[in-house]
Amino acid sequence: MNRRNRGFPSSSSSDASRVSKTYGSHQTSGNSIDVTRTGSGGGTSDSIRRRSDVPRKRNNDKDVADNKDGDPADVSFIVGTCSSMCPDRERVTRERLRDLSVLERLYGNPTKSSTDLAVKKFCRTLSAADVQASDIRPLPVLEETLRYLLSLLDSREHPFEVVHDFVFDRTRSIRQDLSIQNLANERVIHLYEEIVKFHVISRQRLQSCSGTSISSVHHLNMEQLAKTLTSLYNIYDANRKPDYIYENEAEFRSLYVLLHLNPSSGVMGEPLSLWFRKLTSALIKSKEICFVRNLLRSYRIGNYNNFLRTAASEATYLQYCISEPIIREMRSFAVQCINNVCYKLQPYPLLRLSQNLMMKELDVESLCHECGLETCTDSDGFTVLPAKQSTFSCPEEGLKGYDLLGIERFKRDF
Repeated sequence: MNRRNRGFPSSSSSDASRVSKTYGSHQTSGNSIDVTRTGSGGGTSDSIRRRSDVPRKRNNDKDVADNKDGDPADVSFIVGTCSSMCPDRERVTRERLRDLSVLERLYGNPTKSSTDLAVKKFCRTLSAADVQASDIRPLPVLEETLRYLLSLLDSREHPFEVVHDFVFDRTRSIRQDLSIQNLANERVIHLYEEIVKFHVISRQRLQSCSGTSISSVHHLNMEQLAKTLTSLYNIYDANRKPDYIYENEAEFRSLYVLLHLNPSSGVMGEPLSLWFRKLTSALIKSKEICFVRNLLRSYRIGNYNNFLRTAASEATYLQYCISEPIIREMRSFAVQCINNVCYKLQPYPLLRLSQNLMMKELDVESLCHECGLETCTDSDGFTVLPAKQSTFSCPEEGLKGYDLLGIERFKRDF
């Protein structure tokens, strides 16, 4: 995907005059911020695309007459004019209400911020009367805002949990502004992909933070990750050429499968059997989709050996982060199987088990203890797992995350 950094096209005076009336047909809430299809036809260009398949509200009869013989897509959509990361009136209001994040406070003052620190908050409910063009950020400003937000993730000035909560909310606001303006082009695709990366990788980092349980982290990110992926897929599908695949599309499509490997995970979405039918033949044949289909088969038949080895050798960093809960599940299943089916008088060597589970031997011993199983040392001095123990149980809070052998090849580009 060739990404070119062109400026945001200037809006015409007629666009500006129609801004305030547009939003009535685009009510936005916490559950309605997805960008939908723009139609069918040629490939996506670098110009700003807006959706043409949603109800449109015109100002008056004169607008109807003006558009009668024109392009049907040239209608009254909001065109953002805010030139900073946070609209001035919102920043002033939040300063007065002392509603500033610690990352937005100027010199730590809870009543003072600046255009370099304040970032527009996500608003769950909006009405047409509340939205003005000056409150909406155009695409170049949204791109710069996202770059700023992602740069905060490596900050050591504040705990990662605090930074994550701030970025989590502000990226939702970015998606909201994109949706209100009905933008859908390759630059928008890049924004959505970066937000997906944020959700996936920050979830992985939060698990190592003190006081953060795996279950709460899962709940915190998975819902928004699923929504962002849905929006991203809709833009991929908009104006696609036959058998054309965007640069990173196959990898990001594969994340949906990994999210839905376990039907009881609680992540909403259509069944995988229906989802696969919507993919183009080029996507089905891509190595990323072939990889997740292999994992799906191994998971469903309980082939933990193939599942773990395939994940260790072929997964990208994003795919590994998404599949890590399933990796823990498969490891627990493997220990349970070995404990149940092995011959009681022949304990199972932990070295061999570590090879099967793609783990360090010391980590395997800790895993066995987490599952309520005892290990011992045989006559040759090797650590073994005695079989047929009746004490196996998987911890209610879930197993710890142990590194998958081979992840040293991962390079974080986030």
